[in-house]
Order: sequence, then C-alpha cells, then structure tokens
Amino acid sequence: MTRVLAIFCALMVAQVASANAPLISLRPVARGEVAASTILSANPEVLGVQKEVATPDRRSVLRFLRPRQRNEAVAQRARQFERDRRRGVVCSDPALKGDPVGLVPGALAGCGLDNAVRLRAVSGVTLSQAAIVDCTTAKALKAWVEKGLKPAVGRRGGGVSEMRVFASYSCRTRNSRKGARISEHGKGRAIDIGGIVLRDGSLITVLDSWGKRKEGKILRKMHKSACGPFGTVLGPASDRFHKDHFHLDTARYRSGPYCR
Repeated sequence: MTRVLAIFCALMVAQVASANAPLISLRPVARGEVAASTILSANPEVLGVQKEVATPDRRSVLRFLRPRQRNEAVAQRARQFERDRRRGVVCSDPALKGDPVGLVPGALAGCGLDNAVRLRAVSGVTLSQAAIVDCTTAKALKAWVEKGLKPAVGRRGGGVSEMRVFASYSCRTRNSRKGARISEHGKGRAIDIGGIVLRDGSLITVLDSWGKRKEGKILRKMHKSACGPFGTVLGPASDRFHKDHFHLDTARYRSGPYCR
C-alpha cells in the first residue's frame, strides 16, 4: 500500500512540474562576426537575376495577337468556292450545277458523306429531281452524259433534255435487304436513272423501252458507255431489282468495272 501511494505522489509532482513551464524562455545568443559573415546580400548579382524586369517588345506581342494571314492557295480556293456558289456551280466544274450541302450524317453505321452536293443539272441536261451525291460521282455522271448519253441519243427528238432520277443518296442496305451491306447509295456514290426526256417532249424509259428496237438500242448504248466512268453499272439484265432503271455507282474493284 505504501508503494502505491509513493508512485501516485510521484506522478502528481510530475504533472505539476510540466504544467508550470517557465514564463520567460532563454533566447539564443547571436554569434557576432561569425553569424554576420554567413548572411548573404539579396542583390541581383548574388541571386543571378536581371536588375530590372525586361519590358517585352510591343511588336513581338502584337505578332501573337494578330491573326495569321491565310496561305494564298487557301485564300484563292475560298474565293473560287464563293464565286462558284453564286453561279450555282458545284465541285469546281461549270458543267455541274447545284448547291453545296456539306456533311450528311447517316442513321446507320457506314452511311453518310462529308462533302455532299445537291446536283440539279449536268452538262446542260437537267435532273428530274436533285441528286445528293459526292463530287466523284457528280464528275463521273458528267463524263457519262458527255461521252455516252448524248452520243447514244444523237439528234433524236432534238437531243437530251432531262434525266429521270429515281434515287441518289439513301441510307439503306443493298436492295433494302435486312442484314446486307450498306448500299453505295448510303455513301453518296450512286444514282439511279430510270429514263430520259428528249427536247421534243418524248420519253424513253428503261422499263418500257429496253425491249424495243430503236429505243432499246439507245438504252443499251447508254448502259454500255457507263462502264468505265462508273465502277458498277446494273440494268434490266442484271436482276429483278433493276428492271426499271440503271444503277450507276463509283465503287472501284481490282478486277475493273462490274457491268450487268
């Protein structure tokens, strides 16, 4: 019992001692010359910096604020695009008339195109309805009209006045079959032509005239001449899906154009 009381008293004394710290603590004494010699002057030479903050050159600042001048080639293309737009020219070709469309998003994966145009006339031949295609397809159509369609018709009926367009851009599978690949129509690389109208008003259609002697001969020449400008050419002899029109697209194959 005596030992326990002794330990308790010792603990109480220690707590009192720690609680009563001295009111005035001892301060360290400066070491005179030794301390002064180790203190460095905070001047620019010691710190290794310039004495004054450099003022930036006004011209160098303005150079970054001023917008960069466009490359002359880019500016020239922009001016030409604006001139073409005002004249109704697309794809930088005066023979192709229509309107620029730009991006066409697709509802299905694989559909859509970046730089679409709405084509209304090709080499003086109007389209019965505007065709949404890319410029590659528009230029292929021009080549066919000038080197295939017009020569095939010749002077009959005063020449070609209009092309009957059945379809152009359409986000769908081939022949609209479920599970099939995306059609070239869904990429803006195809156009379906169902017939032509001559300047005298007469009509030649694929459905009604393919089997006729005179009109059929014209249509077969048109079909044959499309091979080359287009990578795929399908007509009444290909399958039941093309009994009433020519399918023309710019898909390319290693083996060459596919024409049926």
